[in-house]
Amino acid sequence: MIRIGAHILILYAFYYVGMWLQNLLNIVMPGSIIGMLLLLALLFMRVIRPQWIGTGAQLLIAHMPLLFLPVTVGVISYLHVFKGKGLWIIVVTLLSTVAVMTVSGWTVQIMARRRGQHE
Repeated sequence: MIRIGAHILILYAFYYVGMWLQNLLNIVMPGSIIGMLLLLALLFMRVIRPQWIGTGAQLLIAHMPLLFLPVTVGVISYLHVFKGKGLWIIVVTLLSTVAVMTVSGWTVQIMARRRGQHE
């Protein structure tokens, strides 16, 4: 249990560092994205090991629908913004889903090939 808390604490640290960098450098990109890009860079450079965040990240991913519930409820308050744009929302949702699935598939294939070469 303490390990999971430590993993989540490390992930939150990256979030807060990203927020700090966003405010310090006046960057338009959200701080949470900056923090995750920083985490990704450190993972690639092998400064951070996946084992240091793995269990906590899996726990957060497992509970992701619950974590997005407040956002969904918040969107309902702004339905007037989406009024008359239903078809465009469907098209954008379908295209972005296909794009994410395609890029994710390519990424997994590249990683699997690299892992096969290293083993």
